[in-house]
Amino acid sequence: MKRVLICEDEESIRDFVVINLNRAGFETLEVASGEEALAVVVTRKVDVALLDVMLPGMDGFEVCRRLRETDQEMGIIMLTARTQEAEKVNGLMMGADDYVTKPFSPSELVARVDALYRRVEAMRRNGERENAASALLEEMASGPFTLDLRRRVLKRDDKIFELTQMEFQILEYFFSNPGKILSRTSILHRVWGESYYGEEKIVDVNIRRLRMKIEENPSEPRHLMTVWGAGYKWNA
Repeated sequence: MKRVLICEDEESIRDFVVINLNRAGFETLEVASGEEALAVVVTRKVDVALLDVMLPGMDGFEVCRRLRETDQEMGIIMLTARTQEAEKVNGLMMGADDYVTKPFSPSELVARVDALYRRVEAMRRNGERENAASALLEEMASGPFTLDLRRRVLKRDDKIFELTQMEFQILEYFFSNPGKILSRTSILHRVWGESYYGEEKIVDVNIRRLRMKIEENPSEPRHLMTVWGAGYKWNA
């Protein structure tokens, strides 16, 4: 069953989201606080979590950060106010996969949740196939880096970098195209899908998050290089 956790303290919005997701065939779990959300995921498998940023007590950013510490596969979408641009970036930096701005239409919300759910399931299926078939490629190497395709982590010497599903897919795309300039649009289509109709800045934020993980000096990257006016390039 496709299961979505809705963490929203405003009951009217929560009810609206639940009704539309139920109609689209999703099972929903609803909570009104971040503390409740963290308690739910301990006992229930969640495919996608919808987190409102403004919550009583623990805010949505902190909930997102804690979820990512324990689950790199779960899809996370932040619900933000349209005028709060910084919230969108902060949520993505904390490990969210996408954001939806309020007010949102039912069709947009369902489309975003469904698209993220399909990406999560595709990643899980790929992992299961790789674990079942030992003959498949297990790693991709690039310079001192090794991308572990089974564990979905990046390794350098004895250091292991945990990756979200989006970060993993971005690096896999770069490793498959060594030295090639990849445009924001091509990365967006490859990782988020051609039907994604959000903003391209989601690519930039994920690149920035990756740099913070793997670069010695994120402000002067040596590996994830910006090619001004064209996109990004991986330099091992």
